[in-house]
Amino acid sequence: MSELDIYAKQGFAQTVGLGDRPAVVVVDFINGFTDPDHFGGGNIDPAIERTVELLELARACGLPIAHTRVVYADDGSDAGAFARKAPGLLKLTETSPLSQFVPQLQPRPGELIVKKRHASAFFGTDFSAWLTWNRIDTLLVAGCTTSGCVRATVVDSSAHNLRTVVVTDCVGDRAIAPHEANLFDMGQKYADLMPLSDLRQHLTSHHAASLADATI
Repeated sequence: MSELDIYAKQGFAQTVGLGDRPAVVVVDFINGFTDPDHFGGGNIDPAIERTVELLELARACGLPIAHTRVVYADDGSDAGAFARKAPGLLKLTETSPLSQFVPQLQPRPGELIVKKRHASAFFGTDFSAWLTWNRIDTLLVAGCTTSGCVRATVVDSSAHNLRTVVVTDCVGDRAIAPHEANLFDMGQKYADLMPLSDLRQHLTSHHAASLADATI
């Protein structure tokens, strides 16, 4: 029996689908994650370029959009176990160039900026309250790293009973093996996996139908 057969026999990899009110979260596409001398490498840069297209699509469809960045105090006084495990994170302070959003993915007015000190976009932030206020039922996830902050956000999204979709070509990691392993695992347990081309087809058709309904 193959590994896929084992998962299938045990009932994993069911589809959650997209609901009626999706939002996009772009996780930690900041300057420090484009540079292999800091936190970058692997397929993060290609994922950033695809996320440019994802944001164009989301904005055209009027979807709520959130962006996350890691921010620690200049003196590290708010650091905890996560920064102890990866002390280089303490370089990501409010004014550090490393913690600023990459030029291609600058937030626009009206889009939420979530500052976080842990892996998940949910932990210790007001992200969940923002989703509730906007009556979001589906979270579309882009960002980096696939095995770290993306995965943590996806797991917490599922725990909040959101339909969760990882846009597969809009996430990246500094190493390909953990990227691929974590995509597989998230797809089996926590989220649907969808390339941008499929998401585009769904959103544009749904957006067109919504516009048609509004004119009746």
